[in-house]
Amino acid sequence: MLQRLLRLSTLFFLGLFFLGSCGPTAPKAAAAGTALVYRDFYLRHNAIDAQIEGPERLRVIIARLKETGLMSQMVQIQAPPADLEWITLVHTKEHVERIRQACLWLKDGFTNMETTDVSITGRTFDVAVAAVGGVLAGADSIMEGRVRNAFCAVRPPGHHALPDHPMGFCIFNNVAIAARYLQRKYAMKKILIIDWDCHHGNGTQEIFYNDPLVFYFSTHQSPFYPRTGNPSETGGPDARGTKLNVELKKGNGNAEILAAYKEQLGPAARAFKPDFILISAGFDAARGDSLGGLTVTPEGYTEMTRFVKDLAAELCKGRLMSTLEGGYSLKQLPGCVEAHVRALLEQ
Repeated sequence: MLQRLLRLSTLFFLGLFFLGSCGPTAPKAAAAGTALVYRDFYLRHNAIDAQIEGPERLRVIIARLKETGLMSQMVQIQAPPADLEWITLVHTKEHVERIRQACLWLKDGFTNMETTDVSITGRTFDVAVAAVGGVLAGADSIMEGRVRNAFCAVRPPGHHALPDHPMGFCIFNNVAIAARYLQRKYAMKKILIIDWDCHHGNGTQEIFYNDPLVFYFSTHQSPFYPRTGNPSETGGPDARGTKLNVELKKGNGNAEILAAYKEQLGPAARAFKPDFILISAGFDAARGDSLGGLTVTPEGYTEMTRFVKDLAAELCKGRLMSTLEGGYSLKQLPGCVEAHVRALLEQ
């Protein structure tokens, strides 16, 4: 009888082990620290003089992080390219293949892809897939408990990319793919995406417009490119109230954007109760940016980061990852990113 009980108990615990090891990967407890996702390979997209969204953007960011000693304080991640299956959770296979073929045809050439605001070279497809891989690795580092949060210094940016075509310097929607990845791999049910780029993330909003499990919050200049993001755009029939757009006027800065965070984002996030927070971290809302008209300062980015970081600590065990979007003033960009990273590193 005793032997039979021992056998049954052994089978019971083995069953628990196998059940626990099947299905989505379980998240681990958050660790301290901040990951930096970066590869020199990201410089190879549009490595051509006079490109607004050019490799110099990353060069000045990395130089500032090195000069200030912040880079040495971060967990550095150099990730492999993403598997295309993750990209096609968000984009059509036809879109992915069209980009791939266009870049193969170009080799060492340079052209516009379908629209004048998307330029590609022969390396663009490979770099864009690598950028997605970096963002997914950043998510892994948080979910595996290696770091508390992460900043992904990747390019090309992503928040304008639509399911079936590129737009606004964007090839694949890095943040949207990360959201689906977190849901699929780690069973993170509810994702909050915060977009503080000067331009509305029309691609991200469209991808999730009728999805009640992804809350999209955007502060952006209006009227401005891409002419979307009206406050009346609150979600499709199945997702009413999960899209929240706050229009800012030319000249608005720290006071106006922080008011939107405290008065609108805070209550909305607490009601939504996300499992993970993603930031589309554009820095073209900075004072003096060549493609924006807002006046956010480095101090403003510090306070925005702290606010979102506090929300993450309150609502989702600190799970927070930001991914570079816009920011085109090589003079202003490094200081704004430095302020953001310093706030992420704060205990």
